[in-house]
Amino acid sequence: MNRIATRIALVVSDVDGTLLTKDKTLTDGARSAVRRLHEAGIGFTIVSSRPTIGMGFLVAPLAIALPIGAFNGSSIVDPELKPLEQHLIPAAIARRCVDLLRERGVDIWLFTNERWLTRNPDGEYTAHEAHTIKHDPTIVDDFTPYLDQACKIVGASSDAPLLQRCEAEMQQMVGKDATAVRSQTYYLDVTPPGHDKGTFVEGIAKRLGVSLENVATIGDMQNDLPMFARSGVSFAMGNASDDVKARATHVTETNERDGFARAMDTVLATGR
Repeated sequence: MNRIATRIALVVSDVDGTLLTKDKTLTDGARSAVRRLHEAGIGFTIVSSRPTIGMGFLVAPLAIALPIGAFNGSSIVDPELKPLEQHLIPAAIARRCVDLLRERGVDIWLFTNERWLTRNPDGEYTAHEAHTIKHDPTIVDDFTPYLDQACKIVGASSDAPLLQRCEAEMQQMVGKDATAVRSQTYYLDVTPPGHDKGTFVEGIAKRLGVSLENVATIGDMQNDLPMFARSGVSFAMGNASDDVKARATHVTETNERDGFARAMDTVLATGR
């Protein structure tokens, strides 16, 4: 990676595929890198497609003191996970999204601020998600009573081409009434309109009085591209797809080879 010319004042990081390894581990290298950011006076926070309930375990190990972005940044919470700003998917749009995913044979999850709801306890990614967010789902017979509380709807499928087609179809269907984008090859996330990781980056930078050109972002998936577009410096993980790498200013190592820590070495070098 080339040296960064601009002094970085704030780093905003994605979580899965970036800060964590494939087995959802926070490495010593990543923990040390964030500690060095703090010591250098560089702000650090996280934004993720994860639900609020799946973010808390990172706060203490990373000494996060800034607001955190959940649900692709459409919910902003403090380090104690109390909502500072929260948006919901319009109920009518939530119904159409649930119906489309059901018609395509894709497993459906609905997240409120406090709960993860599913009709299928034996879904192919249910155990994986429980391990990822360190929280168990609530099993329901019908999503209808919760459609007006939806912070995020997820379509989960190991059929990556099917989910990619669903993404395009969902985007066309919801238009500007929601945001539909894959956070993993196997997860299609629908979140509230007008809010994404990019708007979170803008909001946190404004809150801190930091110019966007002095913000560095790091991620690995399509849902990270809005924050790449807003920040002065962006890092794509080595495990990112080629189209994501092409939109970043730098490419680092994979999440299995401490790519996050390597990128932070580059950020820290700007302050020397």
